[in-house]
Amino acid sequence: MAARNIRIGGASGFWGDSPEGARQLILSGEVDYVVFDYLAEITMSLLGRARAKDPAMGYAPDFIADVIKPFARVIAERKLKIISSAGGVNPIACKEAIERELAAQGVSLTVAAVIGDDISPLVPELRQEDVKDMKSGAGLPSGVSTGNAYVGALPVAAALREGASIVVTGRAADSALALGALVHEFGWQPHDYDRMAAGSLAGHVIECGPQSTGGVFTDWREVADGWDNIGYPIVECAADGTFTVTKPTGTGGKVSMATVAEQICYETGDPGNYVLPDVVCDLRSIAVVETGPDRVLVSGVRGKAPTDTYKVSITYQDGFRSIATLMVNGRDAVEKAQAMASAILKKVRRILDREGLGDFDDVSTEILGAEATYGPHSRSGANREVMMKIAARHRSRAAMDIFAREIAPASTSMGQGTAGVMGGRPKVQPVLRLFSMLLQKDRVNLSIVVGDKQPLDVPVPVEGQSLPAAVPDEVRAVAFPQGETVSVPLVRLAYGRSGDKGDDSNIAIIARRPEFASEIERQLTSDAVKEYMAHVVAGPVQRFAWPGLNGFNFLLHRSLGGGGIASLRYDPQGKAHAQMLMDFPIKVPADWVERGLLAA
Repeated sequence: MAARNIRIGGASGFWGDSPEGARQLILSGEVDYVVFDYLAEITMSLLGRARAKDPAMGYAPDFIADVIKPFARVIAERKLKIISSAGGVNPIACKEAIERELAAQGVSLTVAAVIGDDISPLVPELRQEDVKDMKSGAGLPSGVSTGNAYVGALPVAAALREGASIVVTGRAADSALALGALVHEFGWQPHDYDRMAAGSLAGHVIECGPQSTGGVFTDWREVADGWDNIGYPIVECAADGTFTVTKPTGTGGKVSMATVAEQICYETGDPGNYVLPDVVCDLRSIAVVETGPDRVLVSGVRGKAPTDTYKVSITYQDGFRSIATLMVNGRDAVEKAQAMASAILKKVRRILDREGLGDFDDVSTEILGAEATYGPHSRSGANREVMMKIAARHRSRAAMDIFAREIAPASTSMGQGTAGVMGGRPKVQPVLRLFSMLLQKDRVNLSIVVGDKQPLDVPVPVEGQSLPAAVPDEVRAVAFPQGETVSVPLVRLAYGRSGDKGDDSNIAIIARRPEFASEIERQLTSDAVKEYMAHVVAGPVQRFAWPGLNGFNFLLHRSLGGGGIASLRYDPQGKAHAQMLMDFPIKVPADWVERGLLAA
């Protein structure tokens, strides 16, 4: 067991993140491990299509081109360990591609692949069992592209124990990459729930790259001058589960209570029951404390027994879509853009009817620059420059090809001042939807392939609790502020961060000062958020208290128009939801303003 702290850097938040993260962390001399998160539900579907075209593909080739090829020698010389989910739907092919590159450079490193998360062979059996989507209750659709279980950290730890320097996985929980390193280094056991939860949170903090070091931070002016060289996150982890968040020396960005707390809340639901494959985390009483410049200590994480199921994501195709944008300039630009969008749809519908293709399944028009995404809260004036976004979905590709060809002609047949058609016709893309379900862990067999050895089974505890029900907080009677009050936007009292899970979004609100929490609790109820965000939310809104952060987490169900690549919205992941809510009016004691307690 390691007697020292283990330093893990998070170099990639998604497939397509900047290669500078790898360069920065690998060359920093400040880490023992570097983890790379590449996968999302839609990424899996895209990789599945790549594998269908070429059985040797189905992984993220960028990992070899941007990490292994330029840094193999440094990794070997510094004895770094690399863990990545770049394996996608074909971890063995990814492993073999890495080994070919290492051999070409004459670098000797042991590479391991984690396999078994692919549950596609079970799909016929699951269809016979009439399984249902855990959100909608719908049955398993036809045309399945991929099916993968979110597996945990134990296979990663096993691969490291067998001597691997580079470990690639398929679909694993994002935080499991870092947790696997900690289980290996500290000898944590599966029943060490508090430590497993703490290690999972450490992985969660770094899984999105610089989102914990000033990226997408509420107070953006504090970090904007360092965006060009923003530091990727490092967690320095102790055997007792506590960890310090920091970043490489000499980099931009900021590590503070607020930047770390925002990321902790990202893409979560009930903080008392944050369900992961290895443990159920209770994050309500965590402490996030600044201990020095760009150093934040996180402690107080609690863990509970894991569930006896894995979450499984199945992707399938459901028609086609296309999204187009045109810039519209001049007087009455908003009205002109709306008229153009209406005319384009009317024209295409007439053609579709003539060709016997039927109407669209869905359409969406947003006039960007006119605060269209704000709905009734728009403050747009007489805009003279806007972007017309028009999108449609149809079961027939031929119909969407017609839609795509009729966008550019608007620049000569419709409103004057129309520009932005230089890129050609908008792309027609398959609509990829997500089917989520729970699968008993004993039906998923995990193994590792290390170097040239035969596959080695990895036993995983299969007994556990049922999926815990979310427990929203109860609305308490909180006293109104006494004396004179003034109305201020929420951003003056709180930080905010929003994220997505399928078709749901979460908005975390963190009080800037402890005394602000009671006013936020009294006025920012789930009903108030539901009403304020009604233009994007089709389902219920739940609020969860987060006392350790003096905050609240709101879960907005069915708020993303289908989510991911199935959505026609310009913001299908709810990235702007927190920013919208930051303008919610809150009444506060007038003396808070007079005493300078509120943010500017």
